[in-house]
Amino acid sequence: MKAIAQRIQAQIGVHAGAVKALTAPIVIVMVLAMMVLPLPPLALDLLFTFNIALALMVMMVAANMMRPLDFAALPTVLLVTTLLRLSLNVASTRVVLMHGHTGPGAAGRVIESFGHFLIGGNFAVGLMVFAILVVINFIVVTKGAERIAEVGARFTLDAMPGKQMAIDADLNAGLIDEKEAKRRRAEVAEEADFFGSMDGASKFVRGDAIAGLLILLISVVGGLAIGMLQHDLSAAVAANNYVLLAVGDALVAQIPALLISVSAAMVVSRVGKDQDVGSQIREQVFSSPRAIGVTAGIVAILGVIPGMPHLVFLFISAALGGLAWQVNQRQRRELADKALGVPAADAPAAPNAEASWDDLAPVDTLGLEVGYRLIALVDKNRNGELLGRIKGVRKKFAQEVGFLPPPVHIRDNLVDLKPSMYRVTLRGAVVGEGEAFPGMLLAINPGGATQQLPGTKTVDPAFGLPAVWIEERHRDTAQMGGFTVVDCATVVATHLSHLMQVNAARLLGRLETQALVDHVTRLAPKLIEDVVPKMVGIATLQKVMQLLLEEGVHIRDMRSIVECLAEHAGAVTDAGELAARIRVHLAPAIVQQIYGTVRELDVIALEPELERLVTQALTSPHGAALDPGVADSLSRGAAENAKRQEDLGVPACLLVPDAIRAPVARLLKRASPRLKVLAHSEIPETHSIRIGSIIGPAHGALA
Repeated sequence: MKAIAQRIQAQIGVHAGAVKALTAPIVIVMVLAMMVLPLPPLALDLLFTFNIALALMVMMVAANMMRPLDFAALPTVLLVTTLLRLSLNVASTRVVLMHGHTGPGAAGRVIESFGHFLIGGNFAVGLMVFAILVVINFIVVTKGAERIAEVGARFTLDAMPGKQMAIDADLNAGLIDEKEAKRRRAEVAEEADFFGSMDGASKFVRGDAIAGLLILLISVVGGLAIGMLQHDLSAAVAANNYVLLAVGDALVAQIPALLISVSAAMVVSRVGKDQDVGSQIREQVFSSPRAIGVTAGIVAILGVIPGMPHLVFLFISAALGGLAWQVNQRQRRELADKALGVPAADAPAAPNAEASWDDLAPVDTLGLEVGYRLIALVDKNRNGELLGRIKGVRKKFAQEVGFLPPPVHIRDNLVDLKPSMYRVTLRGAVVGEGEAFPGMLLAINPGGATQQLPGTKTVDPAFGLPAVWIEERHRDTAQMGGFTVVDCATVVATHLSHLMQVNAARLLGRLETQALVDHVTRLAPKLIEDVVPKMVGIATLQKVMQLLLEEGVHIRDMRSIVECLAEHAGAVTDAGELAARIRVHLAPAIVQQIYGTVRELDVIALEPELERLVTQALTSPHGAALDPGVADSLSRGAAENAKRQEDLGVPACLLVPDAIRAPVARLLKRASPRLKVLAHSEIPETHSIRIGSIIGPAHGALA
């Protein structure tokens, strides 16, 4: 049964292929048959309407193609459409001459409508309009297209040997394979054949215009003769019937002929292979706000001249001025998005393109991936509010931390992310992700709110606080209950800002370091020239600032940092030791960053015996070797005391001797990320300390 079914399908395929192969000859025969066989008025109406629709379709295809070979069938289309118009002319002329004495509706409603609606029933006007259309088609459009096709065919044939040699050279060099070489050779041959065919096909359109003029003349003379001699009509009645029908018939045929001529001219005059005609005109003619603005000004000046139609000129001037403003604003947004690293719409890749170094896209330093529901937040065409928030985040980061972060590369990720998810990447690695729901608000509980809100419970992605996604109508209720209410874009921007602060050291690359040095050089050129790179190289400076940023120390005061480097770089070369010296130099700013403006600092301290044990282990001449049990107990004790301090509303800060500050800070960073570690020398003389809690056996920190 399966074999029988396959055989039947094969037979059906053979018959279907045969029918398709006979379609074109059958259509041509039917078109030619219209010249001989009489057609009723209804059939003429259908065919004339089809002729107009076909001409419009050909013009739309010509306007939307990318290159001439995309419409390689145009020469054949020109032949078929020309035969169709001529056949319709012959068929309609036969009907006009045979039944024109019965009235203007003898040849169908289409011809009658063209005779009355377009020319108002005045055959003299119709003759003039027809003559103008023939001049436009024959002398202007067809003549120009014919010349372009002739020159294009000549140049294409002359360039064929060079193109063939270039293909052979690429093949011999290994840039393309044999299959691609065959495709390119076939394309070169098709291009030459196309322009050669277009050179000849242009004669069809030209001959069609001449034939239309002669058919009109024959219809007018023959109609008058038949009407007056055979049907005994007066000259006025015969002219009103036959001449009006002949002119309507000529206009019905001439308008599609003009459309086809314009289509052929658009194809042969095509330059470029990347955009369609409409896109080229829009980008090249209407992309200069200065040109549009100057034109608007000149039109406005003409509009205020006495005697001019002021309303028309000023209206056009205002429209051009508005267009110039819109183009200028769009270009400004594109420049701003480019500066922020927002990608433009990707151009479609060329088919069968060879691999190149351009295909190797660099890893984004800082990236933001969004699901499809969040695309509207980052769509510049819809003025996505998140784009403005990201600009503000980068500006705030630069003002607080002290250097300009890399641009945020935003892209959609419809495969890996849920519709409402977003993901922040740093050098290709995910550093944070969360969910945000457009149109909803996030009510964050800062700690004192007890009211239950209707919505989806979650956690604030930036700081881990309990939160609820609520609808807009519950905003006032949440705010009155003590919740902090933010919108979707603010949630994402705040999370991004927090992650940038936490990973500031990784954001400071070599390019950012050099840009920061160049910026400071403009402010204090002599200071930088004496230190960087004479005393401290760019690599060492980058490492020093990364060590500062890892512990949350801002580097806004670059002048003080460079001055400290100038003081100590001659005797110290280790980046860690230089960072420790800079911390002491920046001590007032570091303490203020942690505690604010208070003068009494509430700190956490190590129990003396534990401090001695840790100091001996971490400063041993044989290398730092802290017992794992002691390290674990120290981490747990630090986390417990830090939480206790934060619950009291006091910053969590551990005070230790200078010698162990850096290793203790690295040890405790994972256990308590918000815990700051200060050395004794980093407490300014203007401040006093108060020990709020102690890590040691007396408080259960050590067993």
